Amino acid sequence: MSKLVLGIPKGSLEKTTVEMFAKAGYKIHIGSRSYKPTIDDPEIECMLIRAQEMSRYVENGFLDCGLTGKDWIEENGSDVIEIAELVYGKVGRKPLRWVLAAPEDSDIKSPKDLEGKRIATEAVGMTKRYLKRLGINAEVEFSWGATEVKPPRLADAIVEITETGSSLRANKLAILDTLCESTTRFVASKDAMADPVKKAKIEKLSLLLNAALNAESKVGLMLNVPESKLDDIINKIPALERPTISKLAEEGWFALNSIVDEHVVRDLIPDLIDAGASGIVEYPLNKIVN
Repeated sequence: MSKLVLGIPKGSLEKTTVEMFAKAGYKIHIGSRSYKPTIDDPEIECMLIRAQEMSRYVENGFLDCGLTGKDWIEENGSDVIEIAELVYGKVGRKPLRWVLAAPEDSDIKSPKDLEGKRIATEAVGMTKRYLKRLGINAEVEFSWGATEVKPPRLADAIVEITETGSSLRANKLAILDTLCESTTRFVASKDAMADPVKKAKIEKLSLLLNAALNAESKVGLMLNVPESKLDDIINKIPALERPTISKLAEEGWFALNSIVDEHVVRDLIPDLIDAGASGIVEYPLNKIVN
């Protein structure tokens, strides 16, 4: 088959995307001056594309599939097939928010105060639709970047994407409203999904990427348990599913294998020891396939 052309988002999601693919089993290398990353799968060709443009290139067939935000799909009005929602970001697994913000010391305290004002944003279409919904007349201009520093001299307010709000606070901007929330989507072109071979490859990628995300913040636990304490210890383990139990060679002992949330382990292990468990091993996970 011809290679599957995959778009990797350039910018804030670049590093976490490469890390997610590594956990899914694909090693991607991005050179410092290259827009064509290498991947250790001869059936895939990668291109580094800004998330803002990704859905357009997928829709037009220049890319077979790619990762971009739901917000940019809607902003571009792109007719693409959403294969999976992949909730990840540069800080954590939270949806990104497009917010309206203005200087903390300005007279703009709510959206209605935007009448006749100037707003800078990358999401011009989204912002204009938002203002139209509220019946507010304001000038919306496209921002090429560094949007947070434009108020108050270059703009009265901004509409900007944020994950934690820390950059806005650092620039003394107050959030006045949320226009929308967005998560990363794995999207494909209609032509690619009409090709049985490419469709199978895309679905395999989706399965493994989801499995990698499912494994985030989870760990495996193995432990040895005396038969007399088995029921008590099983009840203490907050398992993803029922733990796997097998007999050990030594009479009266069992081995338990389970998957738990990483954040509970520091309290769970001492409790398990007190309850009679021994030989406890904690191990990392790369993928969980449901």
